[in-house]
Amino acid sequence: MSSNTAKAASKRKKHSHGDHGADKAFRIVATGAGVLILAVLAAVAVFLLVMAMPVFSGDQSKVEETIDSFTNGSAHNIWQYVAPLVFGTVLAAALALLLAFFIAIGIALFISQYAPKKLATALNYVIDLLAAIPSVVYGLWGGLVLVPHIYGFWQWVNRYFGWIPLFGSDSQGNIANPPRTIATVSLVLAVMILPIITSMSRDVFVRAPRLQQEAALALGATKWEMIKLAVLPFGRSGVVSASMLGLGRALGETMAVMMILSPSPTFSWHLLLASQQQTIAANIAAQFAESNSLGVSVLIASGLVLFIITFIVNFVARKLTDKEVK
Repeated sequence: MSSNTAKAASKRKKHSHGDHGADKAFRIVATGAGVLILAVLAAVAVFLLVMAMPVFSGDQSKVEETIDSFTNGSAHNIWQYVAPLVFGTVLAAALALLLAFFIAIGIALFISQYAPKKLATALNYVIDLLAAIPSVVYGLWGGLVLVPHIYGFWQWVNRYFGWIPLFGSDSQGNIANPPRTIATVSLVLAVMILPIITSMSRDVFVRAPRLQQEAALALGATKWEMIKLAVLPFGRSGVVSASMLGLGRALGETMAVMMILSPSPTFSWHLLLASQQQTIAANIAAQFAESNSLGVSVLIASGLVLFIITFIVNFVARKLTDKEVK
């Protein structure tokens, strides 16, 4: 008996040492992964700062000349150049999020709470497929299909809501035809970010505590009341994270915007007029090929501003989710 006990104790000791070794290895790998992502983020920030430095510390007359060439004389320094681009970027992304958010939450709730299992499975495949489509495909669809066919809808919006400055027309009472406008771009961006928000929200709603849902129904709550009491509060932080992730993609989208929008970097709230706005990412892609070294620095400086905006968005999202968790 004593021999068997000793052997069992020896095996447990070896097994314990093996578990400790696996835990240590996993901890090292996890720590290395965390350090790596921080190093990559720092490297990107340093790269942007170094490449943009000639704009801030170089010959300002040459910088002004370069910016004048980019804007046909409408801007003379980096801040005048970047400000309307920031405005267009934030406007397009905010409109896209506004259009996509409620539809995405509705689809996520339908899949997780109402749809039969087979239908929910099919919808899950469709949503995941939409999230995997490259942005250039969305751009082609927007430019070749949506732009030629959406003019009638925007015309209807202008006719009945033109008294709102957002949907107003030009001095002759016309809107853009073809509608290569920020409104059309925002609609395409909304389609692009909708599967991202839907997919993440769906996963959160599915994990809502089943006992709380059954308790609410047992107390006489309707299906919608149960969702309000047990599902939405549980998934609030996940929905915020999903929305901010979608917003981040809309802020940085390039090809779809460049292929649809008729650009002009100005401050304008008119959504149905062409040549009123431009985004940072699309402007970089459009100007990069023909830029000299100083022009590239100017474009990278605008990219640095976009990097800061994205960082702020993610920081705010993290604060909101931390507050919800607490």
